[in-house]
Amino acid sequence: MSDEDIEARVAATRARLMNTLDEIEGKFNVPKRVGEAAKRAQESYRSNRVPWLVGGVALAGTVVGLVAWALSSSDD
Repeated sequence: MSDEDIEARVAATRARLMNTLDEIEGKFNVPKRVGEAAKRAQESYRSNRVPWLVGGVALAGTVVGLVAWALSSSDD
């Protein structure tokens, strides 16, 4: 095996390693992931608001119910 062959294999291995590290960084980049999720949520809301409104009303009802339950329960 010549020096050129070894250098070519090292360069190819280095390129694969860099691609792998870039993929790992992309998966663990929390701000980037949050931004992508927010963008998807905004697009979903723009395309069909009904599920978002129903979910919001259900969440508000749940919170009100839990607060009412907590206030009415006795700690005696």
